[in-house]
Order: sequence, then C-alpha cells, then structure tokens
Amino acid sequence: ASGVVDGRGLGQNAGAALIARGFAEMSRVAHAMGARRETLAGLAGLGDLVLTCSSTSSRNFSLGKGLGEGRSIAELMGDRHSVAEGAFTAPVLARLARERGIDMPIVEAVDALLSGKAAVDEVLEELLSRPMRPEAQ
Repeated sequence: ASGVVDGRGLGQNAGAALIARGFAEMSRVAHAMGARRETLAGLAGLGDLVLTCSSTSSRNFSLGKGLGEGRSIAELMGDRHSVAEGAFTAPVLARLARERGIDMPIVEAVDALLSGKAAVDEVLEELLSRPMRPEAQ
C-alpha cells in the first residue's frame, strides 16, 4: 500500500498516514490473535512496518509502487526475480480478517488490487471516503 501511495505521487504526509493506519490494523489483528502489545511496538512490529513502507529496496514497496504507477499485477509479478511476500499473504490476511470480523480496510484494498477486483483509484477513493472516527478506541 505504501508503494502505491508513492507510485501515485501522493506525498509523504499520505505515506505517514498510511503507516499509522496500517499499524492500527496490525494491532487489531495481532491483538485478536493473542499477540502481546510490546511485540508490536518493537523491531518485529513497528520497525519492520516502517522499513517495509519506506524502503525503495523493499520487495513489497516496489510491487506497490509499480501498481501505483499504473502497471498491471501480471506484468509486475512476471518481471520479478524475488518474492514480494505481501502479494501472497494479503489475500490470506483479508480472508482471516473477514472471518473474524476484524476491520482491516488497507488489507482489503491491497487484496482488491492484487486480485484485480478494483483499480488503484477505486481503492484510494474507498479508503479516503471512510467516515471519520476517534483514533483510539
């Protein structure tokens, strides 16, 4: 998702907002699965999220950037010499979240992009049109 934001040229504020909301999604699913909060706050949680979302050498980031630039998932996956694990885990995580009633709109958006169910502009519009609500619940 961060790569899509970069590929669309939406700027660093949008990227930071996405990381914050992504961390909220991570926290919800991790808590539902029994993870400890301190794990998420450390290198394995927030640290990995920030690196994946901001490093141009991240395989997931580069895949998303290509999608944001308008390339197709088939083209991007065909050109790869390495694995962008998010392409395989996002659909599984989206299904798990739906089954357990966990709100994960970014994961749903990534899954829709990867499966071809929605275009970049559609998922961006859907994410940006979500109703405002308090950050901490």
